[in-house]
Formats: sequence, C-alpha cells, structure tokens
Amino acid sequence: MELAKTKIKNNKAFKTLGFSYLDTAEIVVNLNTLLADYQIFYNKLRNFHWNIEGPEFFELHEEFEKEYNTVKENIDIIAERIRVFGVKPNFTLKKSLELSKIDETSESKSAIEMVRAVLKDFEIIHDDILSAIGAALDTGDIATEQMLTDFLRALEKRNWMFTSYLK
Repeated sequence: MELAKTKIKNNKAFKTLGFSYLDTAEIVVNLNTLLADYQIFYNKLRNFHWNIEGPEFFELHEEFEKEYNTVKENIDIIAERIRVFGVKPNFTLKKSLELSKIDETSESKSAIEMVRAVLKDFEIIHDDILSAIGAALDTGDIATEQMLTDFLRALEKRNWMFTSYLK
C-alpha cells in the first residue's frame, strides 16, 4: 500500500494511510470533544476515589479506581489516535473545561450521589463516542471506529454495573 502525501495549512506535508486532512477533520473534532470529557471525568473520578466515605467506602473506592484507570488509558489512546491524523492534542485543563460537557464536582457528595454522577457522565461520554463513530464511519476509518466500539462496549458494561449498584 502506497502512502499518500497530503498538504495542510502552510503547505506542511504529512503522510497518511489513505486519509486526507479534510477527511479526518470531523473525526478529530469529535475525538477532541471526547478527550475533553474524559479529562474532566478522570479528575472527577479521582476526587470520588479520594473522598468516598461511609459503608460503601471499600467497594466504591476500588470501583472508582478501576474506572479512572480505564479512563486514563482511553485518554492516551485517543490522544495518540489524534496524532495519527497529524494533529497535536494540546490540552490544558482550561481547554478541557471549555470543551467538556461534563461538570466538575467540588461539593461533597454521598456515595449514591457519586454513582449517579458517574452514570450521568457515562451518558455524555456515550453520546460523544456515538458521534465520533459516526464521523469515522462516514470517512471509512474503520480503525477509529473499532477503537471507539471497544470503548463503547466497556462503557455499556460499566453502566450496567453502576446502575445495578443503585437498585
């Protein structure tokens, strides 16, 4: 397979395996949105992990840690996928807060409120993933689609688990 050379702003060339800068622009926008939401979600999960109290402490302390470790891995995978398209994911916390639809949590929450907040954020991330999958499929980018489908499958399982916890 021959590598395609594509010109972007300032006539800067980068090599892709079949996608142009314009082909991947919508994918990158969607991945950046997902990245921002994951960044804020990661911080929220760390906060919950550190500040959980009460009878659910041991169980939820461990579950929040599992969740933030998964999110941390996903953040890296997404950022590296953006780099594949020749774009740098320069994200400060300020930029993440501007782009994210997930709210920070500063007030104290009960264990049940924390789980409800996680479930609310799962919905936002789920929508982000579906939008990014749509952009990838429109372009024929099956690698990004597969990556995101893997995220979606894991997210749906964790959503079921956290939902079951509330029953």
